[in-house]
Amino acid sequence: MPLRFSLNARADRRACLCAFVVYTQETGGRFTTEVTILLAKFTLVLGGAASGKSAFAEELVVSTGKSRIYLATSQVLDDEMRDKVRRHVSQRGGGWRTVEAPFELSDALAAAGSDEIVLLDCASMWLSNHLLAGNDLPDRQAALLEAIEACPADVVVVSNEVGHGIVPDNALARRFREAQGRLNIALAARAELVVMVTAGLPMTLKGTLP
Repeated sequence: MPLRFSLNARADRRACLCAFVVYTQETGGRFTTEVTILLAKFTLVLGGAASGKSAFAEELVVSTGKSRIYLATSQVLDDEMRDKVRRHVSQRGGGWRTVEAPFELSDALAAAGSDEIVLLDCASMWLSNHLLAGNDLPDRQAALLEAIEACPADVVVVSNEVGHGIVPDNALARRFREAQGRLNIALAARAELVVMVTAGLPMTLKGTLP
C-alpha cells in the first residue's frame, strides 16, 4: 500500500521545532519526529532597546536542543534593573544554567562543553560595566574575542545597536557609543551568522538563518 505523507511544520516560539507526521493508509499508524536546528558556531544578534533581540536569541538557542548556559552580564544595583532581570528570567523559562559574569567572561566560556550552547546577554551591559569601572576597553575587548573563538561550545551574543540615534549630549555617553560601535564591528567580523532584530522581526546581515 502507498504511504500518505502529511507535513506539519510549525514555528513554535519556544522550541522552534518542525514536526513531521507520517500516516499509512494500511494501518493508520502515526510517527512524529522532532528535528532540532543546527546553528552557526558563533552568532551575533543585534538590535535596539526593547527590539525583541533577547527573545529571538533565546529562541535560536533553544532550537538547537543543546544544554543551555546563560551568561548574565547585568549588575542588579536598583529596583528597575531587578524588575528587568525578573522579566527576562520569566521570558526565557526553565532549562537554563545561569552564570553571573558582569566583568570576566573568559572562564565561563572556557568551561562550556562542546555539547552545550552559550547565550551571552548582553555585550552592551558587559561593556558598560568595564567603562564605568575605568578598565582598559580595547584590552577587555581583545580578551573577549579570544575567549569566544576558543570556546568549545556554540556561542550566541546579544548586543545593542546604538548608532542610529542622535549624537549624545555628554562625553561619557559619546564614549560608550563609540566603544559599542567598535565592539559590534569586531564581533560581526568574527561571527558566522549576524542578525539584526527590529520590532521583533529578524533580518540576516551575514550568513544564513537555519
